[in-house]
Amino acid sequence: MMKRIGYRPAVTRQTESLEVGRRSVAAALDGLDLRAFAGKTIGLAGIGASYQAALAGALYLRASGIRAFAYTPTELYGRTDAAADAFIALSASGQSREIFDVMREASASPRVAVCRGSHNPLADLTGAVLATDSGDDNGASSTGYTGTLLALGMLIDSLAGNSFDWTRLPGAVATVLSGAEHAGGQAARLLQGRTSIDIVGAGVSFANAGEAAMLIREAVRVPASGWDTLNYLHGPMESQDTATGLIAIGDGREVKIAQDVAGFGCPSVLVTRRMDVVSADRLVVISIPALGNTIADAILEIVAIQLVVGDMQDAAGLTDIVFRYRQTDTKLKPWSPTEV
Repeated sequence: MMKRIGYRPAVTRQTESLEVGRRSVAAALDGLDLRAFAGKTIGLAGIGASYQAALAGALYLRASGIRAFAYTPTELYGRTDAAADAFIALSASGQSREIFDVMREASASPRVAVCRGSHNPLADLTGAVLATDSGDDNGASSTGYTGTLLALGMLIDSLAGNSFDWTRLPGAVATVLSGAEHAGGQAARLLQGRTSIDIVGAGVSFANAGEAAMLIREAVRVPASGWDTLNYLHGPMESQDTATGLIAIGDGREVKIAQDVAGFGCPSVLVTRRMDVVSADRLVVISIPALGNTIADAILEIVAIQLVVGDMQDAAGLTDIVFRYRQTDTKLKPWSPTEV
């Protein structure tokens, strides 16, 4: 059962939550028969933070030689048959009404759910679930998002026959949490008071850009948007000025974007694995390690950004806030084994 906790405590407990999740997912995979997914086009369905995870998962599947696409429920209503031959359904709570609806439509297809626990409406519907056991979290997802990425990475490795030592991940996360703390605080101070913030990345970093934008909107209440790196060069960056901010994620063209935007007078942050880029006027560089696995590296990226968002939230006087606007039609009631 998840307990709502403050944003910063949720971020800092991820070394523990990912180790628990790694063991839980490994045990669940041992008991899952995934043969029905072989040779299928796979659709990943998610909403909110889970959609950003779906983007990352679809990219990793394609890179592993498996045809896959990420979908929001809006794209799937009434069209699941045309979208994919099998589905991975993502919902940390397992109560997202929209994901439940489209997975019910896809009842003839192989389906597996990725959720925080195994007792929820979505898991009951699909009949197959990878429970991340990510535990306590904040409304602005931290352990829920990284736990979902972890489960996806391990699931895709099983489907594709990839080899990666996932025991390395919790220690690398601990390194980021301690090693990026100072630079994260500098980045938060640099971005404090911005009227809007753009987040730029490519591949799985584009998925993380969208997740980072959600975090800033939810935890700091500042308008933010995620952009694909090359798309950003074709006009969107035109609104940047001294009142706005930028976070770039990556080791390629993102480096020059961050440096250029800082040169325009706009506060910029670069999250990168490159060691030859240093902070400068209006530019803070956050260096993170590389594990050599697409999803594991994505987890390290978003943990670094979560640190920045935590400091931004504190600086804005919004520590441990809850959502102001809650919708009444997006969650199913909790699963109960006593219900018929």
